[in-house]
Amino acid sequence: MKKLIRRPWVQAFLSWILWLVLVVTRRTVRWRHEGLECMEPVLKDDVPAIALFWHGRIPLALGLAQIWWRRNKLRCMVSPSADGEFIAQALERARFPAIRVSSAKQGDSAKARAAVAAIREAVTWVKGGGVFVITPDGPRGPNEVVAPGALQIARRTGAPVYLMGVGVSPAIQLDTWDRVTFAWPFGRGATVWEGPLHVPPDADDAVIEALIADWSARLTAVTRQADALAAGRAD
Repeated sequence: MKKLIRRPWVQAFLSWILWLVLVVTRRTVRWRHEGLECMEPVLKDDVPAIALFWHGRIPLALGLAQIWWRRNKLRCMVSPSADGEFIAQALERARFPAIRVSSAKQGDSAKARAAVAAIREAVTWVKGGGVFVITPDGPRGPNEVVAPGALQIARRTGAPVYLMGVGVSPAIQLDTWDRVTFAWPFGRGATVWEGPLHVPPDADDAVIEALIADWSARLTAVTRQADALAAGRAD
């Protein structure tokens, strides 16, 4: 199966399917946005920003994108894995070209060098006034736990970080590691925004670990709030 997925024509086909899902979700779901007032300072061109949402909500991403499309210089983080290839192709069609970043297993020097190079590219992009959108629990998980790489980019750039919860109702949630969620057409969607958050430039490992726990909890909280708003369980 993995060999089949890696074939270019399969990747292209899957990317068109995902792109179609993204477009149908954006155009048929009635979206509600909460907390956007915190975003106003970074909705101006050439103001750097980092934004986080959970990997399992990628099929709902254009509910968030319609806010970021007010900006120029948008990029997202996508794994260089086989799964990441078709996701990157789909998101590029949706005006979110990717920087391909992945975590490396211990002892895998080639992947470690590639990850370092990609993080440098991301840092340069943000410092140049770009917006960088990250699914910080991807591509391997654990689910809804922020990986250190996202905080390292924030620390090196000093850019403000925004948390983005996105939910839909009715929804289909698959039994995957990230509980990937799809929207039924013509339902309701909600996005919830929180920020800005910052990583101190002198943050050591202990501070980073504390921020990982805090931001993971916060991002899950805004995601659950978005779920509740979409389902009509909150005002």
